Amino acid sequence: MEIRPRRLRENAAVRGMARETRLSPKSLIYPLFLEEGGGKEPIPSLDGQFRYGPDRAAEAVERALACGVDKFLLFGIPKEKDPLGSGAYAGNGVVQQGLRALRARYPEILLVTDVCMCEYTSHGHCGILSGREVDNDATLPYLARTALSHAQAGADIVAPSDMMDGRVAAIRKMLDENGFSRVSILSYAVKYASSFYGPFREAAGSAPGFGDRRGYQMDYHNKKEALREAALDEAEGADMLMVKPAMSYLDIVRAVAERTNLPLAAYSVSGEYAMIKAAGRLGLADEYGLMCESAVSVFRAGAGILISYFAPEIAKAIQKGDIG
Repeated sequence: MEIRPRRLRENAAVRGMARETRLSPKSLIYPLFLEEGGGKEPIPSLDGQFRYGPDRAAEAVERALACGVDKFLLFGIPKEKDPLGSGAYAGNGVVQQGLRALRARYPEILLVTDVCMCEYTSHGHCGILSGREVDNDATLPYLARTALSHAQAGADIVAPSDMMDGRVAAIRKMLDENGFSRVSILSYAVKYASSFYGPFREAAGSAPGFGDRRGYQMDYHNKKEALREAALDEAEGADMLMVKPAMSYLDIVRAVAERTNLPLAAYSVSGEYAMIKAAGRLGLADEYGLMCESAVSVFRAGAGILISYFAPEIAKAIQKGDIG
């Protein structure tokens, strides 16, 4: 008998059953910006997103939980910055405050923290400077100290995004020596020097004060380098890997997924979110449809985890049966 795929397309129930790529709200992580002080402030570059004081972050968590999203990636925006980024590892830093407040109120949620220096340094670079260059090795103790302070405040997972060589090993050693061997490391293993980060840098006030980050983030021409970076972080003790950005790097997601047995995340970054929102606002495309397609593409490429500013909306689309 002739096989007729058309019948799968014409019956919605059969079509849903036959889907090859499945999504779950449990695979989504929602990024949150925590700003030192109190209140809630809209982010102009990220329509629909806000900077929350540690006392108001629960509002975002409640909204996400209502949609089935229970995992959050925390970014900190301090009041004061200095050359050593001391707010990153301060015991009462903004992320540390947020962790303690959210952990006390929602013991069941999963809290991931971004470990980097760029939001905290007065020069805006992701590490400690030697002259006008980032000193890779001098930065490692600061990153490890930051990760430890997050673990002490209640983080389940620390996620180093700096792209310094050796930082996963340094963080793993620091956590293990201080009794936090159960805290996982989600490494930004493959992070490209990308133009898609613009809205985030405006939101976090983290644009470099001079130069750029091409000395430590990856050249977007390179694929084999991505595989080397992922393999190195895996060997150093990463528990999960990440590719960032997602939309223009699905070939990288696929390549890394085929070469690792670790869980793999992809970060649909601020520029991707902003483009979809802008296209919808201008009537150039269906925002909801673009959101759904882009989310599915990440999982179809091989990622098992998606970090997205659309996470609550994606979860609702899954529940409606539009994706998933």
